[in-house]
Amino acid sequence: MSGSGTEHHRNGAHRLGEPLPADLRDSGELLDRRELAGLQLRRLRQTLRHAYTNVEFYRRSFDTAGVSPEDCRTLADLARFPFTTKADLRDNYPFGMFAVPMADVRRVHASSGTTGRPTVVGYTENDLSVWADVVARSIRAAGGRPGHKVHIAYGYGLFTGGLGAHYGAERAGCTVIPASGGMTARQVQIIRDFEPEIIMVTPSYMLTLLDEFERQGIDPRSTSLRIGIFGAEPWTEEMRREIEERLDLHAVDIYGLSEVIGPGVSAECVETKDGLHVWEDHFYPEVVDPFSDENLPDGESGELVFTSLTKEAMPIVRYRTRDLTRLLPGTARPAFRRMEKVTGRSDDMIILRGVNVFPTQIEEIVLRTPAVAPHFQLELTRRGRMDHMSVRVECRPDATPEQREAAAATIAAGVKDGVGVTVAVEIVPPDTLERSLGKLRRVVDARNR
Repeated sequence: MSGSGTEHHRNGAHRLGEPLPADLRDSGELLDRRELAGLQLRRLRQTLRHAYTNVEFYRRSFDTAGVSPEDCRTLADLARFPFTTKADLRDNYPFGMFAVPMADVRRVHASSGTTGRPTVVGYTENDLSVWADVVARSIRAAGGRPGHKVHIAYGYGLFTGGLGAHYGAERAGCTVIPASGGMTARQVQIIRDFEPEIIMVTPSYMLTLLDEFERQGIDPRSTSLRIGIFGAEPWTEEMRREIEERLDLHAVDIYGLSEVIGPGVSAECVETKDGLHVWEDHFYPEVVDPFSDENLPDGESGELVFTSLTKEAMPIVRYRTRDLTRLLPGTARPAFRRMEKVTGRSDDMIILRGVNVFPTQIEEIVLRTPAVAPHFQLELTRRGRMDHMSVRVECRPDATPEQREAAAATIAAGVKDGVGVTVAVEIVPPDTLERSLGKLRRVVDARNR
């Protein structure tokens, strides 16, 4: 890496906290709340009509609930319409949720389908353009600018992460390095040689890359990277601090899910890093009580629900994400409400001997424990009538046996004191735990084995 290049990037980093210049904001970002609400209602009514007319599932669902698209006269009326769930998408596998002829579908993506049939989504040419626009908006919000090089280490293929980030970065005027996932040592070499300013990757795989830098004797803070855009899995403020300290960059959150469009549904702004602004001109958010299904006011925590406002190939109405968060007023982008960092998923919640446990609670404890890496896995087993949980954590490569023993005791005590359950802790060697698409498999439920 040349010294002049590094100095250029470091100088640029001082400008990352400044507001996005007006000439880089698109028309949606220039709306005020009143204009946005009017646009949302027009688009919402169009979406409901499009879904009802062209998707048999929605026609049956609306009729059963006794509502029609014409019943939506205000944004609040959306609460009268039925939810869509992942099970509904799987029941209509593969193309039953599409609202346009297959001849008009330009691309198909799908979830991994590890717990059943995959959920399949389709995109028209206009859908792909909108997707590129919202990812480009997210990259600009993170501090990315035309001419920056973007190293994309999300997986390519049916998973939406790689291609979604790819076309968004190109739309933002950036130079794309399509590294995809895997081949960790080679990724480190590419980052050193190509000198990207931005990396887009899952936060857990970023930690794997950091470990590889240090394994090769390279100081991660000496690289060209100045912005990390991390998504595809929940991550905590503790993980943000660890990544920022080890890499000397801005770690910014991006959120999305394939059923709604893919990455780019919402994103943090680098100047505030105080939650993810939802791009509400394309995606209408609600928060509902996950047990009563009632809508909750802004500021109260619950399950996030999305309705697409501009999708053609596969409109989605009141999709239950299972992600837990709350909606707050906009800050860096005042027109758009923020969603708080996702703290977990309602279907990831573990009820262990009557106590609600989320993987992110364990992550916070692991991240503040010396001698271990931020890579852990929870295994649930049953002994007689009692459920038990083991926490398996990878150690740092240089951890001594005494440090590993102390770390196990510290984590066990932290879980007992902070979460309220007793767990077994096992410290395992580096690179032991299973990874998929750059993510760690956080929970292994072996209770029915």
